[in-house]
Amino acid sequence: MSHIVEIQTEVRDPAALAVACERLEVPLPKHRTVRLFNAEVTGLAVELPGWRYPVVCQLETGQIKYDNYQGRWGEQRHLDRLTQFYAVEKTRIEARRQGHSVTEQKLHDGSIRLRVHVSA
Repeated sequence: MSHIVEIQTEVRDPAALAVACERLEVPLPKHRTVRLFNAEVTGLAVELPGWRYPVVCQLETGQIKYDNYQGRWGEQRHLDRLTQFYAVEKTRIEARRQGHSVTEQKLHDGSIRLRVHVSA
């Protein structure tokens, strides 16, 4: 039986975030306090390509704090890919924890189809 699921991503797992960064080929996240344009935030900071400021993942709340000045200081697609890869890796971790396997298929539109194979 197949199910389509839409996920709203909260970043709470540092291991999944690290693997997502590896997939994006960006430096691993580092816990630090970061000065954005008009605010200071603390969490796991991720340096995205071409972004003036890092994005900061606050694991306690699941929120991502960033300032890309509506795309002028960093392309939204980089953040979108980070959250997409995070969701894929978190799904993979949780499925394996429950004894299931996961296959991944990249689609022509850039989306990713995951299939969780439930063990009997």
